[in-house]
Amino acid sequence: MNMAQVITILISTIFIENIILSQFLGICSFLGVSKKRSSAIGMSISVLVVIILATLVTWLLYNYVLVVFDLVYLKTIIFILVIASLVQIIEIIIKKFAPSLYKSLGIYLPLITTNCAILGIALKTVNYGYGFGTMLLYAIGSGIGYFVVMYIFSVIREELEQRNLPKAMKGIPIALVVASILAILFSRYVGIAPKVEDEEEALRETYVIENDIVEDENIIYYDHNYEDLNI
Repeated sequence: MNMAQVITILISTIFIENIILSQFLGICSFLGVSKKRSSAIGMSISVLVVIILATLVTWLLYNYVLVVFDLVYLKTIIFILVIASLVQIIEIIIKKFAPSLYKSLGIYLPLITTNCAILGIALKTVNYGYGFGTMLLYAIGSGIGYFVVMYIFSVIREELEQRNLPKAMKGIPIALVVASILAILFSRYVGIAPKVEDEEEALRETYVIENDIVEDENIIYYDHNYEDLNI
């Protein structure tokens, strides 16, 4: 993988197919922990670390354990267990070394366990057959994308809290309006994805329908489209 491919994957995951604004994953924490900049930064760093570690561990388990022993059907359960374990470790570390941040995050920190953003990235990297390097870059880019959007959104919400807004628009209503505007700005890029070298070869033999992998050497699944390869 050359530098151009690395940059393409990172730009795509951070801006073009942002995990929040384009894939609409992790909306709960996006709205719940973005009231203050400090809380948003703390949550974003935690999610970034968990996404990278969880995707790395689950990818290794999937390719070297589940596939080898024909236990692919257990991937979702095992992935959730891995994510839950990593979140517990992160929670213990934050509680020990940053108690104020631990209190500000509140219930949203343990809820990282059920954050669909983390599970979604982990499942996507294995369902799409990404290689190790692509998987790692995709996880890093997705985590950074989450961080960028959370930070921007928290800065805007802090500014809005200081403005004289109509009572009906304060809090969640104005936050939803801002989130919608941000999503519109990103929506023009939805569907544009980097073509990875090892992706097409991996997907020649499988395509994904409702999270089930079906073997068919004549069908390729890419970007939600089915194409007859006429092999």
